[in-house]
Amino acid sequence: MSSGKRMGPTEQRGRVLPRLLGLAAGITACLLAWGYLVYIAIDFGAEARRDGNGAAWGLLAVAGIGAVACLFLAFLLLTRLLQAIGLFPEPTPRRSPGAPKGGKRAKR
Repeated sequence: MSSGKRMGPTEQRGRVLPRLLGLAAGITACLLAWGYLVYIAIDFGAEARRDGNGAAWGLLAVAGIGAVACLFLAFLLLTRLLQAIGLFPEPTPRRSPGAPKGGKRAKR
């Protein structure tokens, strides 16, 4: 392997691939769970409308909330994956940790 000033440390490059694979696996699992929860939510909704079963309405609500949470987590992991690849920049803090607090008024 060649090394140059833009290559980065070897240890850092070795850890990137498992992290990317873990993020991709997490996204896939969240999307599969989301699809299944949407499927059973539709099934519970049809059953609740047909029979008027109160338990089916509750299960519909739980499945819907779970589906929303899974999709949110998938988008969150997708953002982390795109940051790790380098398509999105890492968020920078507004103020460095060692900087003094306050602005012009605090200096007076």
